[in-house]
Amino acid sequence: MEDEIGKLLKVWISIWICLGYCYGVGNKIGEGFTRFLFIFPVICIFLYLPLNLHSLHLGGLTAFFVAWLANFKLLLFAAGQGPLATTGMSIAEFCAVASFPIKIKQIPPQKSSEPAGNGGAATVIDPKSNQNHRESPFNYAVKILLVAALVKAYDYTHILPQKLVWFLLCFHIYFILDLSFAAASAAVSHGGTIELLPLFHHPYLSTSLQDFWGRRWNLAVTGILRPVAYRPAVSTATKLIGPRWAPLAGVAATFLVSAAMHELMFFYMSRQWPPPTWEVAAFFVLHGGCLAVEMVAKRLWIDAWKMPPLPAAVSVPVTVGFFFWTCFWLFFPPFINTCKADVRVVKEYEIFGAFLKNNIIPTTFFPSK
Repeated sequence: MEDEIGKLLKVWISIWICLGYCYGVGNKIGEGFTRFLFIFPVICIFLYLPLNLHSLHLGGLTAFFVAWLANFKLLLFAAGQGPLATTGMSIAEFCAVASFPIKIKQIPPQKSSEPAGNGGAATVIDPKSNQNHRESPFNYAVKILLVAALVKAYDYTHILPQKLVWFLLCFHIYFILDLSFAAASAAVSHGGTIELLPLFHHPYLSTSLQDFWGRRWNLAVTGILRPVAYRPAVSTATKLIGPRWAPLAGVAATFLVSAAMHELMFFYMSRQWPPPTWEVAAFFVLHGGCLAVEMVAKRLWIDAWKMPPLPAAVSVPVTVGFFFWTCFWLFFPPFINTCKADVRVVKEYEIFGAFLKNNIIPTTFFPSK
């Protein structure tokens, strides 16, 4: 554990040094291809750095923060877009926003060019609106206890039904992502100028795939995929097929990029070679296709046939059930069979518990005289 933590510190020091360099590039070189050429080596370094970590938790989260989110933010920054292009940022704020799913508070409220979910007019984004999605410390404490209970349950995987183990793993991923993002935000927030981007918004209440992927699940990824994949694809498709069906091209591009990046994240966690079976990518391609079909069906059902939307009592179980069914089919098997996530999670928590017991707790509560 000490060796892995040492590597983690070296990796993140390297990340912040690279981001400091990118901050300087942004101050000296205008947006465009030249800035991209100067930033491109950092993007390559960020793809390499997570390979130095072998822990499922530390390595997986670092890969997600850096190889995916930070690299996409740097690509947008090269074009003068995205959260890193905000004027007046200090180098500390630049590094924090690039590294973690946070943003600089903006006052007054801004208008968003994104259409509302029903295709209506642009909406006003209030900087205080994220507080509606924020959870209380009590909720986070409950989630920590639930993670501990899940880890204990993994001791009985030899007698539990396989589908139940996969179901528990789904909640484990949900809780770990939520807790990790909140901890990262708390670690770097200062002076009230930085706030956490909401990550989840009650995904178990999703009434459709569009609602699930666009408004409730992993909103940090949704927020970065919109400018990187969705908007460029919609803009190009609008010129070719018109604005009515252009969003379908945006959905296709978004889920293809998401599929490729999730496959990369799976490689960082499993280090499988030769290349994987692409089951993880197939999961997102399938959901992208189903979401496109859903969008067409909604237009026919509501706009053309003037039928009312399905009640939540029907749409929520169908949506959540479809998500879990596809997870059991495509997403979880490689995590269990190839990545050995259930075994590695238990082992890593045992090692971390021993590390705390032997190093942190004695020096904190029983300091030597």
